[in-house]
Amino acid sequence: MAASDPRHSPTEEHTVYTVARLNHEARGLLEGSFPLLWVEGELSNVSRPASGHLYFSLKDDQAQVRCAMFRGRNRLLKFQPEAGMHVLLRAQVSLYAPRGDFQLIVEHMEEAGEGALQRAFEALKRQLADEGLFADAVKRPIPALPRRIGVITSPTGAAIRDVLTTLRRRFPGLPVVVYPVPVQGTEAAPAIAQALGTANRRGECDVLVLTRGGGSLEDLWSFNEPEVARAIRASALPVVVGVGHEVDITIADLAADLRAATPTGAAERVAPDRAVLARQLATARQRLGRAGERRLQERAQRLDQIRRRLVHPGRRLRQLRERSTEDRARLRRALSRTLAARGERLAGLSSRLHRAGPGMRLPQERRRLETLESRLIRALQREGLGRRHQRLQALARQLEAVSPLGTLARGYAIARREGEILRRSDQAEVGDAVNVQLGEGSLECRVESKN
Repeated sequence: MAASDPRHSPTEEHTVYTVARLNHEARGLLEGSFPLLWVEGELSNVSRPASGHLYFSLKDDQAQVRCAMFRGRNRLLKFQPEAGMHVLLRAQVSLYAPRGDFQLIVEHMEEAGEGALQRAFEALKRQLADEGLFADAVKRPIPALPRRIGVITSPTGAAIRDVLTTLRRRFPGLPVVVYPVPVQGTEAAPAIAQALGTANRRGECDVLVLTRGGGSLEDLWSFNEPEVARAIRASALPVVVGVGHEVDITIADLAADLRAATPTGAAERVAPDRAVLARQLATARQRLGRAGERRLQERAQRLDQIRRRLVHPGRRLRQLRERSTEDRARLRRALSRTLAARGERLAGLSSRLHRAGPGMRLPQERRRLETLESRLIRALQREGLGRRHQRLQALARQLEAVSPLGTLARGYAIARREGEILRRSDQAEVGDAVNVQLGEGSLECRVESKN
């Protein structure tokens, strides 16, 4: 065994990686450096083990890469992946650490051609929706009974045969104008837009039908072109679109004033059913007849009522004359009763007024006054008026004895300062105004000095 070269031996300055660590960090670098990618290529080595995961290789003419699509994702696939299929993947760049295999972890898979067209369809649909081409507010009403129908389609396809057959079945004799256009290929969309403009300029139809038979998304792509949608919305005539089968939806369907699932359905929506109209007409005729009969009966009854109420003028005058005579008699009787009642009331009021008059009441009041006077005299006599007079005189003498007026009459006086009686000299100051009350009258004085 050869001795190791010390120049290539690990030292403290070198980091030694294990294989697992190396693969793990490499996977981190790959997954952190690449976002989700769209990758297109051809399937090969497709394998679906019991785990439900899907393993395959994606290749082109120069290289290939391993891919894994786990069960939770591949359950959403709308097709069965097989070797040789051309597909479009949305995947995350990664590395399978146990084996060090570079691989893609697939999140979504679709067939490449159909998927690209579908993405373009969705993007165009969002753009035109933002422009308002699909709004319900811009939709025009479809006439219930068109005088002439215009059909824009291929003159040799199955769609025109279905439309004409349906129109003849529903309303034979309804005029139809066919505007022939190609319905597939690069020339189809400009031709359809031009036919819509021609039909509007000629103005010979009441409604237009734009139609073709079924096909793949690529076959129907002419009906997804923006110029077709804008020509539909620019049309002054209402447009019904019936393209493909019931599951096929195109941009023209969304822009149309009315979408039909098939060409036959489009013809049914624009042409009334003659049998149904005939039944409706018969029903309306019956209803109109019954309504007319009821109206006549009501008028006849009204006429009978008017006839019964109608009276000859001479007879009417006699009736009015008799009624006038009766009214005058009733008026006389009522007036007599009223006058009698008023006379009785007046007599009663006169009698009450006589009884309440001064001539009747003065003698009564005079007698009452005499009675009260005699009662007063008797009461005074009973109380002893003389004794009370003597006592009153005695009390008056006592009051005079204690009254200050008597004192003042003997020469005394009462001095007041600001309403207060002065009893001492210190209650007033020199210069104060003093009121002096005498036995008769009073004096206004001013203090000159105090002792």
